[in-house]
Amino acid sequence: MTVYSATRHTRGVTRTSKVRGTLRGRDRECQTLDELVEAVRAGQSRALVMRGEAGIGKTALLEYVAGRAGGFRVAHATGVPSEAEFAFAGLHQLCGPILELRDRLPAPQRDALATIFALRSGVVPDRFMVGLAVLGLVAEEARQRPLMWIVDDAQWLDSASAHTLAFVARRLGAESVGLVFAARSEDEVPALAGLPQLEIGGLADDDARALLDATVRRPVDERIRLRILAEAQGNPLALLELPKGLGPTDLAGGFDSAAGSVSGHIEASFVRQLAPLGLRTRQLLLIAAAEPLGDPVLLWRAAGMLGIGPADASAAADAGLLEIGPHVRFRHPLVRSVVYRAASAQERRDVHRALAAATDAEVDPERRVWHRAHAVSGPDEDVADELVRQAARAQARGGLAAAAMFWQRAAELTPDIERRAERALSAAQVMHAAGAGDAALRLVALAESGPLNDARRARLDLLRAEVMFTARHERGAAALLLDAGRKLEQVDVSLARETYLQALGAAIMDGPLAADGGGVHEVAEAARKVASTAGQPRAIDLLLDGLARWYTDGYTYGVPIVHDALKAFCDPKASSEETLRWLWFACRAALDLWDMDSLLVLSARQVQLARKVGALTMLPFALSIRAAALVFAGELDEAMAVEDELHEAIAATGSASVPYSAMWLAAWQGHEAETSEGSVQKAVQRGEGIALATARSVKAFLLNSLGRYEEAFAAAEQASCYPPAEGFLTWTALVELVEAASHLGRHAKVYEAFDRIQEVSQGSGTDWALGLEARCRALLAEGAAVEPAYQEAIVRLARTSARGELARTRLMYGEWLRRERRRSEAREQLRVAHETFIAMGAKAFAERAGRELKATGAKARNRTAVATTEFTAQETQVVRLVREGLTNSEIAVRLFLSPRTVEWHLGKIFTKLGITSRWQLVNRTEP
Repeated sequence: MTVYSATRHTRGVTRTSKVRGTLRGRDRECQTLDELVEAVRAGQSRALVMRGEAGIGKTALLEYVAGRAGGFRVAHATGVPSEAEFAFAGLHQLCGPILELRDRLPAPQRDALATIFALRSGVVPDRFMVGLAVLGLVAEEARQRPLMWIVDDAQWLDSASAHTLAFVARRLGAESVGLVFAARSEDEVPALAGLPQLEIGGLADDDARALLDATVRRPVDERIRLRILAEAQGNPLALLELPKGLGPTDLAGGFDSAAGSVSGHIEASFVRQLAPLGLRTRQLLLIAAAEPLGDPVLLWRAAGMLGIGPADASAAADAGLLEIGPHVRFRHPLVRSVVYRAASAQERRDVHRALAAATDAEVDPERRVWHRAHAVSGPDEDVADELVRQAARAQARGGLAAAAMFWQRAAELTPDIERRAERALSAAQVMHAAGAGDAALRLVALAESGPLNDARRARLDLLRAEVMFTARHERGAAALLLDAGRKLEQVDVSLARETYLQALGAAIMDGPLAADGGGVHEVAEAARKVASTAGQPRAIDLLLDGLARWYTDGYTYGVPIVHDALKAFCDPKASSEETLRWLWFACRAALDLWDMDSLLVLSARQVQLARKVGALTMLPFALSIRAAALVFAGELDEAMAVEDELHEAIAATGSASVPYSAMWLAAWQGHEAETSEGSVQKAVQRGEGIALATARSVKAFLLNSLGRYEEAFAAAEQASCYPPAEGFLTWTALVELVEAASHLGRHAKVYEAFDRIQEVSQGSGTDWALGLEARCRALLAEGAAVEPAYQEAIVRLARTSARGELARTRLMYGEWLRRERRRSEAREQLRVAHETFIAMGAKAFAERAGRELKATGAKARNRTAVATTEFTAQETQVVRLVREGLTNSEIAVRLFLSPRTVEWHLGKIFTKLGITSRWQLVNRTEP
């Protein structure tokens, strides 16, 4: 993160201060902003977050930026506490002037914008699809002229807008777009973390004194002047506001020096300025404070209902507190909060009632009911019922946070205690879906305060467990989900079975670190006792039944049912919603069955569905599974491309990720540093035992590829001790254990391991599993039994997509043939293996095969080196996607960029390669 320090607190430092307009003492800050504006004017994109305490001058610096942006389209937005729960409220302020450009965007992005801005009804858009749409929107506007978006009080932006704007700021590259945010230093704005920061400190002593002297025209006692300067700490607004309301005697020596924060002093100053104003003027200020859109028409409409006219606004304008023009603006955001907090509860209710009456129920029903909800003093079923209706509308536009707040307020206003509990539960469920786990748990507590029937109690327990599993990733979630499933059996069998499947997933993730009472066996035992509902079983029902049977009776008993489940998931007619939700589990089951075909089909479908429906929050996980599937299929180059996209998706969405697929890819490539247990340490610390199992299985595999068999044997022994529920990871470790033992002459120590491999392979019945079993049998056999086993392994693996394992088998067969002094036959197997590893990019295995080839007297043929050009990581991704046949717009969506940035990258690529067209790029052999 870039941090620009602009603080000058040092006393006694002599300096000459230039004044840029009215910004005394802000030379350095203005220079930074000038450079930003000029970079945008020159065709680049820039983002900056200014941070500082209230009144430090951030708003003045934003106005300075706007003044410097001549020839730009400039749009302003201001975060307001009362708007913080209205999804995309901030974006409404910024996107309104350019929303007509949405027609130039791809249909999914165009539809996402139309939905969130209530221009049409439709499926709730994923927030990152909205991000892509806004990115495209600003890029289209920037084609015509530079664009500057200025956001004040970003700490009060609604979450949806903040995340969208941060997404756009990180993805802009070659557009003429600037985004400048201002936020309080004491308030965290997680969405903006990582953007360049400019810390705004207090004015230097000389500048602070000059500003105070320019503000106070009356005689001031020097001691009072020093006290004001000390308490203001260089804060410009404090220097301007603290003296206001102080009479001559106060300035002469009676200043109240009570301790307090600078913002507290400033707020007290504003309160003093409100006191002399008339009742109607204060009411007008309160209307403006409660109506954050800044709409003068709505302001005057509500004011008229309270008998307030234009004459009453004169005093507010004369006091410099409020400006009413094309927009309603307070002199400073603190004035808004002071005005609202200084009013009595009844005064606030009166104003909200007037605003509700003034708001068009057809145009903005959500805001109208929100004002109504703040105008009532106690329970009101009519308002609560309307809040529930508008919650559905907000949720349909992707405003989960707003919907949750509507549900919560509806619960608070509901007179009937049973209905109140039900609404609180609904609010908790929506809050959880919005990603606010702690808030969801608080609403669960509210729901528990009412009467609880069995169904509601079960749903509460399920929600509590889901928050623990999905939001906190805490160990012990499996036990809570198991308990919730048992309670749900009595009220909703289908939901109970889904809960048991979630519990199995949580238990598998916990793996060897599972808490007591939440292991795979306990969940499976409970699930087996609950039959599916009448009718055709769903794919998830088959999956649950098959896994429960496996974990209780044994692998071979569950395999046929799981095979049926995988067929159901692979069916193109399967429900997209159900398929997308559970495909990760189906892919895991395909691995445990050594079913390469299903794994490749299902992993590809999961990525396709995530992209199609805009479920970008799920996309990183889908890409990780897809990358792993490609690694196991030996398609390392393609897996690398997916990993590149995965990194882009993680960066764009900010999602957490454990590098499971990246570890397997690095191991096949022979990169030891990227496979250490340290890379999964955070996952292990939170109880994600599967991370430990993965790291140790990967380590055993890598060490075998490097020929470090003693270390490989130790790592494989560790990994193979994990419970059978770890499935593929444990069995992979067993295969590596057999190979390491064969090189060390420890056959007797691994016969039990081979028995376990044989049980799985015979139960699975796939050529992948049976091929690996045959290879292990060859490694442990003696005499005439060795060669037939190797040949069987090669035949079986050749029928699969696992070309890496096929090449490994040829390598081991060639090694055995060389030891048998059958050099010509050994060369044939080793050469094929070597060339396969070279083509795959499996460096360590290629070197091992090369050494064996040389030992036979043959020369290892290296692939002809192709001249490479120095590309950045993103340029390499663009090249790959161009070669796949994607257009610039499609590449932009895939890499979370704007089409213009893709064009910019292509221009640099063409220059580096000395070419002028996409056709030439597609037909080159590098990079």
